Amino acid sequence: MSRLRLRPEGSSGRVLHVTPETAGWTYVGFDLHRLRSGAGVTGGEPGREACLVLVSGKARITAAGQDFGIVGGRPSPFEGRPDSVYVPAGAAWNAVGEGPEEAVLAVCTAPGEPGRRTARRIAPDDVTQEVRGNGSNTRHVTNILPETAEADGLLVVEVITPGGNTSSYPPHRHDEDDPPRQTLLEETYYHRLDPPQGFAFQRVYTDDRSLDETMLVEDGDLTLVPRGYHPCATIHGYDLYYLNVMAGPVRSWRFHNDPDHEWIVQTRTG
Repeated sequence: MSRLRLRPEGSSGRVLHVTPETAGWTYVGFDLHRLRSGAGVTGGEPGREACLVLVSGKARITAAGQDFGIVGGRPSPFEGRPDSVYVPAGAAWNAVGEGPEEAVLAVCTAPGEPGRRTARRIAPDDVTQEVRGNGSNTRHVTNILPETAEADGLLVVEVITPGGNTSSYPPHRHDEDDPPRQTLLEETYYHRLDPPQGFAFQRVYTDDRSLDETMLVEDGDLTLVPRGYHPCATIHGYDLYYLNVMAGPVRSWRFHNDPDHEWIVQTRTG
């Protein structure tokens, strides 16, 4: 199996765990917790901010001394908008599963400056949605922490790609620290499929092909994008959801399309 593809470990508690050290990079961290009713998890790091995203289910969340009550409620990531909590760097947080269905909690982290920001809820009505692409390149985007929202380093977005469609396409990369032309952003993809027995594909490759891996991804997988282009494609009959986490030295998403496939955008067919 590719070193860029992580499978969930176990069926409850923390099932995915990525740190900058384990990923071999500098900025992005990602954990996924499956919390049964009454099961809890705590977190908070001195130099890292967090975005707690309820992928599905409900949890009672406290952060930075504030009680945000019960957050979440959608039955799956394919039904409804996300409910999240932003946690500033250095602040402690706690989440406890609520209700008969388990809570699936994503913990997205990046470097931050303690004392600079305050904790806040990012409710379903607070997020913006957009449609990108057209035809078989159509996908539906929900912006949880776009660069227009307050954060130190995190960029967090959900994408749903209908069955048979491509996404993160035309292939693009953001691995050069050269703003405003391009920004260096590490990235993780947390994948879900509907129905869950489906599968999709993701390729990660560089111009010189020193990195060139094509991965089959299944429900619950996490993929790492340390550099290079990183398109996705899902098969007919199975919708693909992914939760993207990006961070780098500059909190801005500026990318470069693969020149071989730039014509797709220029002719407005992709």
